[in-house]
Amino acid sequence: MRVFGCRLSMLHARPETLMLLGALLTGSLDLAGGEDALSLPWEVQRYDGWFNNLRHHQRGAAGCRLRRLVPANYADGVYQALGEPQLPNPRRLSDAATRGRAGLASRRNRTVLGVFFGYHVLSDLVSIERPGCPAEFLNIRVPPGDPVFDPDQRGDVVLPFQRSRWDPKTGQSPSNPRDLTNEVTGWLDGSAIYGSSHSWSDALRSFSGGQLASGSDPAFPRAAQEPLLMWSAPDPATGQRGPRGLYAFGAERGNREPFLQALGLLWFRYHNLCAQRLARQHPRWGDEELFQHARKRVIATYQNIALYEWLPSFLQTTPPEYTGYRPFLDPSISPEFLAASEQFLSTMVPPGVYMRNASCHFQKITNKDFGISPALRVCNSYWTRENPNLNSAQAVNELLLGMASQISELEDRIVVEDLRDYWPGSGKFSRTDYVASSIQRGRDMGLPSYSQALLALGLENPKNWSYLNPNVDAQVLEATAALYNHDLSLLELLPGGLLESQGDPGPLFRTIVLDQFVRLRDGDRYWFENTRNGLFSREEIAEIRNTTLRDVLVAVTNVDPSALQPNVFIWHEGAPCPQPWQLTTDGLPPCVPMIVFDYFKGSGPGFGITIVALCCLPLVSLLISGLVAHFRSRELKRLQKKDKESMKKEAAKDGVPAMEWPGPRERSYPITIQLLPDRCLQVLDRRLSVLRTIQLRPLQQVNLILSSNRGRRTLLLKIPKEYDLVLLFNSEEERGTFVQHLQGFCVHWALGFHVAEMGENELFRKAVTKQQRGRILEVFFRHLFAQVLDIDQADAGALPLDSSQKVREALTCELSRAEFAESLGLKPQDMFVESMFSLADKDGNGYLSFREFLDILVVFMKGSPEDKSRLMFTMYDLDANGFLSKEEFFTMMRSFIEISNNCLSKAQLAEVVESMFRESGFQDKEELTWEDFHFMLRDHDSELRRTQLCVRGEGVGDIFKPRISCRVSFITRTPGERSCSQGVGLPASEAPELGGPGLKKRFGKKAAVAFPPLYTEALQEKRQRGLLAQKLQQYKRFVENYRRHIVCIAVFSAICAGLFAERAYYYAFASPPSGIAQTTFVGIILSRGTAASISFMFSYILLTMCRNLITFLRETFLNRYVPFDAAVDFHRWIAMAAVVLAVLHSAGHVVNVYIFSVSPLSLLACIFPSVFVNDGSQFPQKFYWWFFQTVPGMTGVLLLLVLAIMYVFASHHFRRRSFRGFWLTHHLYILLYILIIIHGSFGLIQLPRFHIYFLVPALIYGGDKLVSLSRKKVEINVVKAELLPSGVTHLQFQRPQGFEYKSGQWVRIACLALGTTEYHPFTLTSAPHEDTLSLHIRAAGPWTTRLREIYSPPINGSARYPKLYLDGPFGEGHQEWHKFEVSVLVGGGIGVTPFASILKDLVFKSSLGSQMLCKKIYFIWVTRTQRQFEWLADIIREVEENDHQDLVSVHIYITQLAEKFDLRTTMLYICERHFQKVLNRSLFTGLRSVTHFGRPPFEPFFNSLQEVHPKVRKIGVFSCGPPGMTKNVEKACQLINRQDQAHFMHHYENF
Repeated sequence: MRVFGCRLSMLHARPETLMLLGALLTGSLDLAGGEDALSLPWEVQRYDGWFNNLRHHQRGAAGCRLRRLVPANYADGVYQALGEPQLPNPRRLSDAATRGRAGLASRRNRTVLGVFFGYHVLSDLVSIERPGCPAEFLNIRVPPGDPVFDPDQRGDVVLPFQRSRWDPKTGQSPSNPRDLTNEVTGWLDGSAIYGSSHSWSDALRSFSGGQLASGSDPAFPRAAQEPLLMWSAPDPATGQRGPRGLYAFGAERGNREPFLQALGLLWFRYHNLCAQRLARQHPRWGDEELFQHARKRVIATYQNIALYEWLPSFLQTTPPEYTGYRPFLDPSISPEFLAASEQFLSTMVPPGVYMRNASCHFQKITNKDFGISPALRVCNSYWTRENPNLNSAQAVNELLLGMASQISELEDRIVVEDLRDYWPGSGKFSRTDYVASSIQRGRDMGLPSYSQALLALGLENPKNWSYLNPNVDAQVLEATAALYNHDLSLLELLPGGLLESQGDPGPLFRTIVLDQFVRLRDGDRYWFENTRNGLFSREEIAEIRNTTLRDVLVAVTNVDPSALQPNVFIWHEGAPCPQPWQLTTDGLPPCVPMIVFDYFKGSGPGFGITIVALCCLPLVSLLISGLVAHFRSRELKRLQKKDKESMKKEAAKDGVPAMEWPGPRERSYPITIQLLPDRCLQVLDRRLSVLRTIQLRPLQQVNLILSSNRGRRTLLLKIPKEYDLVLLFNSEEERGTFVQHLQGFCVHWALGFHVAEMGENELFRKAVTKQQRGRILEVFFRHLFAQVLDIDQADAGALPLDSSQKVREALTCELSRAEFAESLGLKPQDMFVESMFSLADKDGNGYLSFREFLDILVVFMKGSPEDKSRLMFTMYDLDANGFLSKEEFFTMMRSFIEISNNCLSKAQLAEVVESMFRESGFQDKEELTWEDFHFMLRDHDSELRRTQLCVRGEGVGDIFKPRISCRVSFITRTPGERSCSQGVGLPASEAPELGGPGLKKRFGKKAAVAFPPLYTEALQEKRQRGLLAQKLQQYKRFVENYRRHIVCIAVFSAICAGLFAERAYYYAFASPPSGIAQTTFVGIILSRGTAASISFMFSYILLTMCRNLITFLRETFLNRYVPFDAAVDFHRWIAMAAVVLAVLHSAGHVVNVYIFSVSPLSLLACIFPSVFVNDGSQFPQKFYWWFFQTVPGMTGVLLLLVLAIMYVFASHHFRRRSFRGFWLTHHLYILLYILIIIHGSFGLIQLPRFHIYFLVPALIYGGDKLVSLSRKKVEINVVKAELLPSGVTHLQFQRPQGFEYKSGQWVRIACLALGTTEYHPFTLTSAPHEDTLSLHIRAAGPWTTRLREIYSPPINGSARYPKLYLDGPFGEGHQEWHKFEVSVLVGGGIGVTPFASILKDLVFKSSLGSQMLCKKIYFIWVTRTQRQFEWLADIIREVEENDHQDLVSVHIYITQLAEKFDLRTTMLYICERHFQKVLNRSLFTGLRSVTHFGRPPFEPFFNSLQEVHPKVRKIGVFSCGPPGMTKNVEKACQLINRQDQAHFMHHYENF
């Protein structure tokens, strides 16, 4: 109430009203006092300087801009600093104007204490050293050969200089040029003692007894720590860094020198002394009252000493009398004042500072590595930590007393080398030039020239350079003038002010400084002499006016007042404790020279290893996937082995174990040798599989050669016309046992037996191994075919040097039955081999000579159809009576059928034989003559003409490939056939034209329709097109076929490219100024641009996995514009594009990390203001901090790891070997998105943006997933399980209620009985009209193999099948079959499953008379053997029975037959065509569909479809099977689409 009443009584006068307004404002806004402040009888001054002036609240506040006395002088009038060549080089100017000898005493005997007290006052008033953001550099180029900064004469040294922080509202135009901001309050308010903010002050306080907080020693404040953020530049002399050893002051740079630090400690101790006195006088006061009273008194004392004691000694001018507060006066700090005061003070700094005690004893200083010196060297004392000479309060007192007694340097132009050459540097340089930096700072501030300042302040302008100062050396003036081209108007404020000063500040500096302090005093509402602010009474004011710095020193240090002169800023003659001598650099320790730091020093190897390790993540993932695939393959083999019947083979009781030596440079392997009762010697491997069988004949000679050295455990078994067998036994005894057995075996069968001995090495050389035998056979076959085909000797291949010996050896070589069978690619026990070998072996010795093989080969290569049929007749005339009985004919057919794995039963084969006899009119005959047999083959003369012998062997194909490339084909001729008809004597008339009626006859029931003449003409015209026209047509058809895909990919790519470009442009040119684009231009545009694209890709890739949504949308009109069937391919495309961008993103960040690791902290603080604070420590974080100690870095590394695992395990190669590995690792997508969200949310540069792209796709995907989960919870009973041949499992299960699907769609199933929840996709083979669902699953991996196991027929009939979980149905391209008038379905292997459902659905709909667009379906089934998928034959048979409208045309291609012996294949083809002709069914499948032997010729087939359906413009082609097959179909479609006829649209799926 007391305070409130006082304020009411002052409402009558206008000033009092303003004071009341200030009190009300600060009462609500002042954070200084809280509740305790309200009990104080005065208005507490804010720490941040606000509301001092009630009209202009911001005047003098921290962060306020400087106020110019003279208009700015920028190069562009706005913000660009002047520099070379308009103005001199700052370093050259520093050398020319301020270099000189140290040791000249002050003309006014000013003390060093006054110099550093001036610096302390400046730190209380102004601070502009903090670099601005974005970082702008005005680096100072060092002249080549500079003795301090470029002693090596490199010529490229620059001293870093970063421009100061400026007001962003300025620098917009010439009328609003750039103005720097003052980081502290612009008042003499003790901010250097208490800080310039409430939080800073709180950090300094102890909140006990009104005192400032002290450390372990009450005479010292607490150590510098956050949140004070004291400037902690490294010590340039020792390299020490960090806050340790620095104290918490109100001034950010209060620890720069121990001399400034000592003054900070002085005022710290003085405040606490005042608080202690007040506590004794007012024991009932609380902490806040004590603190504010002490603070008020300290600030007033500080103001009095600065203005009325220090300033007169500094200027030798007394300020005018105080007349009261002037609220309309602007007291803001001017940049001219800062430059003038700092520069003048710098000329007075000595090279060293004395220390003395109260008894005038000057202390010796202990220096590191230098010994004892009389004073502290200034250049080695910057930012010093834990100085041993200043580790106690007594030492600080001695330093203060020493400064009070020491006379400063002369007030002239000279600046000692401790400042000029060894000032603390920034960036990588430990030292810089103080004068050059000050000159550069003046240019940064846009200071006016010397002449402009004089003119603006009404001072006389010198007429020429000599008028500046007659006391300055003429050479110095001349050197300085030369740098300015003798243009006095260019002379800058700083050098001009220094050159005019001599003993006292020159007129310009004196005017600027005096004006500033008078404005500070008269414009300060809280000035201690202002009686209207209620701070002090007149008596208190008078008491404060009588307080000097000497009184403060005496009170704090407790020294005798007589130990100090009355005015400690000036030492007069007769004053106590004179200095020993005026200090020079002599006797002082040398300045530690400049060090250039390498921020990346020692980080190179670690950085490289880190990058290599990150690059190796895919390799490590690949290695792990390889191991997983290996173990899964082993598991699969184990399961397959378990699934097969265990066929155990027992070695004979007399079997002998040994090791077989296969030849030089090959490892021996274990075998078992059996001597069988039928004169056979059999070699088995460790699995007891037969490796080799040697049939011995009566009177045959067996030669045995035994080794006579090296343990006598080797033997060589030589049997004529066989390659040798070299055996190694464990011991001589084992070898002897085998020899005895063999000898007894030979005696029993009347075989010749001869034993010899020789050395082991000679034995090995003498042996003819299988490898050598192979080389002999190679020569055998080369010369065999050279004779048959009349090939020149040179064309038969190059022979070895000893060719005559090799040829003789080869020509005398005879083939065994096993070698003969191997050359034909057949098994030795095959009936056909038996018959052929017996026919060719004319001498009956069990071997084929060169001449015997040659005779039979000539028949096949050059013989007529009659010769070939006679050969077949003779082969199977087993009793050689010249007739072929029905039994022998049956035997012949059985030998043919062996090639197709005995696909026909005996009854079926008998039916074939009877039908062939009946068709030829021989039904009454029991035996056939050769003429009868040839008559049966009358319709197949051309096939027999092209029939040949398919012989395997190294080098053989190269010899006769050009001559025999026209192998028989049963669909159409191979490409090689077109150019070689003459080579085999095939008349041109017998070569059916490609795509002619013969082809149509085989492919459809409309074979009788002759192709229109126009077709030939059009085809010929199109084939005569130029290459460019063909390419254009191909391009046109490609675009037509994939226009939806192209548009979608183009739109998606454009969005990604747009996002990349937008972010790249933003950070390169349009982002808020932080300097990042200038720091790492390439890195930032690459990392931020790719980040935007990746965010979009990884978000919208989820839509490609929304199977339920895709299945729904593909039934809408959108399917005409969006290729929903390509969702999986689009998923892969996005994934690959995203991983490429992720690599680029990582590369961008690698560049960023390197640049950030070598960038100074001042730069990083601008780029990352939320992460770094520039505290002067200079050194940036190491590279590993960015990678492993930041959230974005660590999550980025983890993302690379997750991506490496997911992508490698999702590769086609691995997915086929371990679907479970793919399934499990792909579920890491949850972790992937979590890491992406974290990675983006803790972004160091930008705000999180990933949610912008992710939210909508995530919600859609989540909804789609919930739909699937709702189905997955339903267990489905398996009604029927059947194990079909070729590892196919047929599952029939209940159809869930409401389960609607279309033919060609697929589902995903899981079986918990397998111990896993992974889902596998399979195509439904049931039709939509059926009551149950069915799948046909081939056992291709561990999961499907184990599924086959658990659905084996139960032993107990009551056992129930394991239940399934079902997810689906899902759509795919095959279900579009009904949208084409003509559709072609191509199935390979298990890929026929979707077509089983389609065929059944088609026939069902046609039987109901449903209206369908589709009028014809061609179904092509490509299978290795017809037995491989016998289950499909039942479905096709059902389709054929119900297909009354001739909708389906089925063609089956059995590829295995074409890979074996052509003669038997020819005979099989003849039988198949005969069977088809007679019974209208296939010999092999029992179906009406046509069975072909070989691979389907897609291109001719598609050509024939254009003829059969000339009015159809679009034909749908749907293929499913191995990638090789679908690629062939795609290639054929592309070739056909080059023509201007029907367009083939291909949809495919691979498995």
